[in-house]
Amino acid sequence: MAEPNIRPLGDRVLVKLIEEQETKKGGIIIPDTAKEKPQEATVVAVGPGRLEEGKRIPIELKKGERILISKYGGTEVKIDGEAYQILREDDVLAVVG
Repeated sequence: MAEPNIRPLGDRVLVKLIEEQETKKGGIIIPDTAKEKPQEATVVAVGPGRLEEGKRIPIELKKGERILISKYGGTEVKIDGEAYQILREDDVLAVVG
């Protein structure tokens, strides 16, 4: 998979959601519509950071990091047929690992 040619603006981050494996409970396969939205993602690109009193505050995240994101944060986008999410740095809860 080639990385998209996109650069988020301000304090926004482009992430690729990490899909969980098909969940089975008691031998029953749960359909996609009933599965919860994944909350783990990989950082694909980061913006330059937010402006505060004329100074640029850089984003603490780095490309390639695994992160936990807020469940309903961000905006889903499709780039070259792949699903991504753009969210503000505030929607990132933690770095995994």
